[in-house]
Amino acid sequence: MSDHFDVLIVGAGVSGIGAASHLHDKLPGKTYAILEARDAIGGTWDLFRYPGIRSDSDLHTFGYAFKPWNSHQALADGPAIRDYIRETAEERDIVRHIRFGHRVVRAEWSSADARWTVEAERTDTGERVEMTAQWLFGATGYYNYDQGYTPKFEGVDRFGGPVVHPQHWPEDLDYSGKRVVVIGSGATAVTLVPAMTDKAAHVTMLQRSPSYIMPLPSHDVVNDRLRKWLGDQRAYDLTRRKNIIRMRAFYVLSQRFPRAMRAVIRSVNKKMLQGACDVDVHFKPRYNPWDQRVCVVPNGDLYRALRNGSASMVTDRIKTFTERGLLLESGQELEADIIVTATGLNLKALGELDFRVDGAAVDVPERVAYKGMMLSGVPNFAYAIGYTNASWTLKVDLVCEYFCRLIEHTDVTGADAAVPEVRDPEMATRPLLDFQAGYVLRALDRLPKQGEHAPWFLAQNYYKDARYLREGDVTDEAMRFFNAESRESAMPLAA
Repeated sequence: MSDHFDVLIVGAGVSGIGAASHLHDKLPGKTYAILEARDAIGGTWDLFRYPGIRSDSDLHTFGYAFKPWNSHQALADGPAIRDYIRETAEERDIVRHIRFGHRVVRAEWSSADARWTVEAERTDTGERVEMTAQWLFGATGYYNYDQGYTPKFEGVDRFGGPVVHPQHWPEDLDYSGKRVVVIGSGATAVTLVPAMTDKAAHVTMLQRSPSYIMPLPSHDVVNDRLRKWLGDQRAYDLTRRKNIIRMRAFYVLSQRFPRAMRAVIRSVNKKMLQGACDVDVHFKPRYNPWDQRVCVVPNGDLYRALRNGSASMVTDRIKTFTERGLLLESGQELEADIIVTATGLNLKALGELDFRVDGAAVDVPERVAYKGMMLSGVPNFAYAIGYTNASWTLKVDLVCEYFCRLIEHTDVTGADAAVPEVRDPEMATRPLLDFQAGYVLRALDRLPKQGEHAPWFLAQNYYKDARYLREGDVTDEAMRFFNAESRESAMPLAA
C-alpha cells in the first residue's frame, strides 16, 4: 500500500520548508509530506560545516517574507540560518510532516489517474517505499550534496598532509599552528581564509584568477533603528525593500556601466587593503562585475587578515602538488601542512530524479522552463531555483505563492491537472542560466532551457517576477488544464 498526499515536497532545506510554510498558510486543508534524504532540516545550511560558513546575502532578503529575521547579524553564519529554518518548521508544525532518510529515486506521472507515484529509498535500511500525490514540488536546490567539484591536480597523492574539500569538512581536522593553503577565489575561499586565521599559523589564498570582492557591514543599522520605532515585522518589510533595491541597483549599474563599476570596486578594494597586496594583481578579474556573483566580505574581515599578515594572497596556476605543498607555474613553491580545495560545487539538476510522464522518460535538458518554475510537458510539477543575482529565497517565496495559487485554481475550476505546453515548435531557446560561474557552465547541458519571451523567459528580476508570479493570472495560452482520463466524462479544460 502507498500513502497518498495532495502535495509531496522533495527536500527539507530552505526551499522545502518555505514551500511547506506557504501550503500551511494559504492552503491549510491540503495534505502534504516532505521527503528528505538526510536526517536533518536545513539542506545546504546543515550539510556545510567548514569554518566561517555563512550567507553572502543579507538575511533580510534571504529570510522568508513571512518570518522576520530578528538577529542583529544581517550576514549570518550557517548555524544561525539553520536554526532559523528549523524554527520556521517548528512554528508551523511542519516537522511532523517530514520523512527523514527518504531519498527520492523515481517519480512517474499518470494522466489516467492525474497523480504522481513517487518511489523513495530509505537510507537506513535500503527499503524502497512508494507514495502518491496530486502535486510534486522539487525543493532540492541544484547542488550535488554527495560530491563537491575538484579539478584534476597533478601529483596530489604526493602531498603528505590532508587535502580537504569544504563540502566534506572533517569534524576532527585540527589546523592549529598549521600552514594552510586554500585553493579558490569564490565565496567559500573568501569565507574560509579569514575564519581560519584564528588558529592557523598562516593561511594563503591561492587563486588562478581573481573574483570581485566587496565589503559589507554585518549589522544593518537602519533595521536596528526601525525595529525600535515600528516593531519587528514592519521593520523587516522595510529593510527587505531597501536591500532589494540596493542589490538590484548594484546589479543593473554593473551590467550597464561595467567600466565605471570596475573602477568603483577597485577603489574600494585599494582603500580596504591599504597596500597589503597589489590590487591590480589579486583583485582585478578578467570579466565584468556580475558576470559572476560578487563575493561579500562582512566587516572587511578578509582585508583585515591580509593587512595584519595572518593571511596572504597568491595569484598563479598550480603545476603540481609536491611532498611539502604546491609548485606553481611561476616556479614559486608554497609550503603547506593542510591544503583546502575550495574549487566549487557540482550541480545536480532537479535532484537527477528518474522522471517519467505516462511511461516516457523526461529528458530534462530538452524541456523548456515555464516561468522559471515548471517544465514543459510535465503536469502538476514545480521546482524552486533561486536567483543568481540576488538572494535565493526571494525567488523561492514567489514560486511558492504561485504554486499555491495554481493549486487553488484547479480546485475552483474542477480540473485535476495543469501542464505548460510549448505551442510553437520553432520557438528559439537558450541556456537556462546566463551566468559565467564555473559550476553553472559545467552543468548547462543537464539543465532545462529557456525561451526568448514570456512565459518561457527567465527574468532574473525580482520586480518583474513579483508582478508576474504574485499578481499575474495563472491561466495563459501556454497552460493547459485537464481532468484525469479515468473520469468517465474526462475532457480537457481550456486555459
